[in-house]
Amino acid sequence: MRISFGKLAFACVLIAGTAYGITVLRGPHGIGGLAEKRRQIDQLEKENEALNKEIAAKREHLADIQRDPQALELEIEKKLKLVKPGSKVYILQDGAKSDTAPPSPSARGSR
Repeated sequence: MRISFGKLAFACVLIAGTAYGITVLRGPHGIGGLAEKRRQIDQLEKENEALNKEIAAKREHLADIQRDPQALELEIEKKLKLVKPGSKVYILQDGAKSDTAPPSPSARGSR
C-alpha cells in the first residue's frame, strides 16, 4: 500500500486549511466579532431612530413657532429671558418639596 506524494501533500494542505479556518473563525474577527458588530449596529440604529424622532419633533415645534407670531414672541422671551416694559414675570423654582411645612402666619405673629 503505497501513498503517493501528491495525495499526502493534498491531505496536509487540507488539514492546514481546516486548522487555519477554525483559527480565523474563533479569533476576534471571526464569528464572535461579527456578533459584536451586529449588536453595535443594532444599538446605533436604535439611537439613530431616537435622534430622528427628536429632530422631527423639533422641526414641528419650529414650524408651529413660525406659523404663530405670539408663540414666537413667547419663545424668544423664554429663551432670552426678556421682559417687556410694564409686564410682570414670576419665576418659580422646580425643586423638591421639603418634609417640614413652613410655619403658619399665626405662629409667626405670636412671638
